[in-house]
Amino acid sequence: MSTNTAPTKDIRINGIILRRTNYGEADRILNILTTQGKITAIAKSVRKAKSKLAGDIEMFSLIDFNIHLGRSEMGVVTGAKMLKYYSEIIKDFTKMELAGTILKKTSNAAENSDNPEFFNIVEQCLTGLNSSTSIELVESWFLLNLTKATGEDINLYRDTTGDKLTINSTYSWDVANDSFSKSEHGEYGTDEIKMLRLIMTTDLKTVQKIKVPTKMYSKLLNLARMATHM
Repeated sequence: MSTNTAPTKDIRINGIILRRTNYGEADRILNILTTQGKITAIAKSVRKAKSKLAGDIEMFSLIDFNIHLGRSEMGVVTGAKMLKYYSEIIKDFTKMELAGTILKKTSNAAENSDNPEFFNIVEQCLTGLNSSTSIELVESWFLLNLTKATGEDINLYRDTTGDKLTINSTYSWDVANDSFSKSEHGEYGTDEIKMLRLIMTTDLKTVQKIKVPTKMYSKLLNLARMATHM
């Protein structure tokens, strides 16, 4: 008969709850995204009125967790302190819906991965949604950077023929070939392409400071959705 000899340990780590599920009479199972990957842990008795954990374990928040990792796959939350609550998100249904989508898509992408970039992406997106930033810009930044974090390449430098994208030319996005196609009536020109490249190489807070025409945001989002197939 084999026994599980995995060591036990206690860790303290910042995390963002991806999903929480009621369990039993008063417990909750938490799927937590951290800089070390996803952790599943149970918060015991958290749904009881006198629980010391309840007020600090909320969706759309950054939390300092103490977690005991035993020999089972599920850890146990032994302490938690909310570091930041993105309260503006829950005041706006559209923001809350996008935040939920961000958590779900990241959860799927980060399965069996310890890439810290997934945590960084979610934290930046929640911060962006908590401000007055364009929702379309946040979603565009999220889609392009999540795809990049999974190791997939998005071609923003050459067209379908292999030629470099040129200044003063306009392009359409060729979904079949996952690249730009030169088009006299294309909706993507120098400004849009520069912005797309900036989005994929710069943190969201910096991108937010770039002033662009409002109508550009929808164009960027349309391309981000096509390019990432999301």
